Amino acid sequence: MGELFNGGSLIPAEASVAVFAALFVIAAAGFLLEKTNWGKAVTGAVWAILIAIVLSNLHIIPRDAPAYGVVFDYLVPVLVPLFLFDADLRRIVRETGRTLGAFGLACAGTVLGALIGVAVLDLGAREPALAGIFTATYVGGSVNYAALIESTGFDNANVVSAATAIDNLMSALFLAMLALMPGWAWLARRFPQHDFTDDAPDDGQETAMAQTDAAWVTSGSMALALAASILIVAVSNGIVDWLNIEPYRYLIITVLAVVPATAFPNTMKKLQGGFELGLILAFVFFAAIAAGADIPNLISVAPILAVFVLIILAVHALVVFGLGSLFKISLPELIIASNAAVLGATTAPALAAVKGWRKLITPGVLVGVLGYAVGTFLGVGVFEFWKAAGG
Repeated sequence: MGELFNGGSLIPAEASVAVFAALFVIAAAGFLLEKTNWGKAVTGAVWAILIAIVLSNLHIIPRDAPAYGVVFDYLVPVLVPLFLFDADLRRIVRETGRTLGAFGLACAGTVLGALIGVAVLDLGAREPALAGIFTATYVGGSVNYAALIESTGFDNANVVSAATAIDNLMSALFLAMLALMPGWAWLARRFPQHDFTDDAPDDGQETAMAQTDAAWVTSGSMALALAASILIVAVSNGIVDWLNIEPYRYLIITVLAVVPATAFPNTMKKLQGGFELGLILAFVFFAAIAAGADIPNLISVAPILAVFVLIILAVHALVVFGLGSLFKISLPELIIASNAAVLGATTAPALAAVKGWRKLITPGVLVGVLGYAVGTFLGVGVFEFWKAAGG
């Protein structure tokens, strides 16, 4: 016990199996808590982060451990393709209509917001990384967030944990605003009116995890998805080593996942369960990175990050709804596209269903998946641009 009170932890850092067990227990707790009546107020990712922070600051799990390195080096690359096996770009272009243009505005608003945010705030030496990370997460979501953290080498657990918690809080408030906007008559009359209520029969419960063409998830389909993902990462690593382009590792992974998803969509439909596996690994990643957070330091960086996120979302909204009005895109299409960018493919179709916009359920899923495919590219682009600009 002496080691415990001298900076050690109840689970020793070198006990890798025990550390892995703790990470997966934390991830499972995150999933379970977000299903409870009181726990669903925040996402499972936030619960996983909070539990990991508490356990590490109580010295139950270590602040640093070799097992965390395994998560960052091996599990994060594998989770990226798992989110992209439904990213059939031809189908996205064919079936999304004006929602695709609205999503383009959402991406542009996020990029502009991130650049304005780092221009007006002093975020320290890691400004380029923060600009890239938040660009990625407000275009695609958790998969891009994790990829950019690894791509930029961002290793400040306090900042990452605070950023994740603030991101989820602000995103929830932003979703509430989007849900209320159709009822604002002064705003609605500035946009063209379209009827999105009639479509093929749908129970209104479609989500990104069940995609529009989802088959039953089986042990075989999950095994195929995991095998394909690991194969893509192995090939990507070979290309990166051959060309000596380590900073672009996740871009190569993204390309190698999206190409077969677009070229062979019927074959890739057999890889059902990949999205769910990716979510599990994402929660483990959040737990691993949050374990290194120190609560006082985390709290000290939270206010400026909150202002940064507020700037991004404000500029995002101005671009989406300002230019959307000029381009004669309807308010529901803009709302669903903005939702898909900021909150991901899960909530966009759910909001469309709740509002009765059945024709926008499938476009909401598809542009959300597109966000997974392009978020990493845009995040890396913003990171490299601001770094080159001397940010």
